[in-house]
Amino acid sequence: MITLRLVTPQGDGFTEEVEKIILRGIEGDLMLMQGTAPLVTPLAYGAIRIFQDGAARTGAIHGGYVSMKSDVATVATDAFEWIEDIDVERARAAKDRAETYLRDNADETKAEIDKAKLALLRATNRLNVVDKR
Repeated sequence: MITLRLVTPQGDGFTEEVEKIILRGIEGDLMLMQGTAPLVTPLAYGAIRIFQDGAARTGAIHGGYVSMKSDVATVATDAFEWIEDIDVERARAAKDRAETYLRDNADETKAEIDKAKLALLRATNRLNVVDKR
C-alpha cells in the first residue's frame, strides 16, 4: 500500500491508502506503487486510475506534478474530477464554445487566446477521460 495525497488549489483533494495509481506524465504513463523509487515529474492532462481494495476508480487531472517518496505519492494538480462527476454535455458545450471563439477571434489579445486554449484543453481532457473508461 501507498499513501496518495491529491491536492488542488481549491483544496478539494484527499488522502487515501491505495494499492497503486496510474497517471500520465509528460513523457508517458507512470505506475506508482509500494517500492517505487523517489521521483518528481510534471503531469500531462489525462486520466488518473486509483486502485484500492481490488477496485479501480478513474478521474481527470488537469496537469500539475507528482512526487513519490517513502511510499507517499503526492499529486498536485490544477483540477481533479472523478469520472462520474464529469458532465459530458457541459464539456461538449465548453469545447464547442472554445473552438468557435478561437476560430472567430484570432485578433484577440494573447491572454484571451490563451484562456480559450486552456478551456479547450480542459474540455477535451474531460471528454477523452470519459471516452476511455
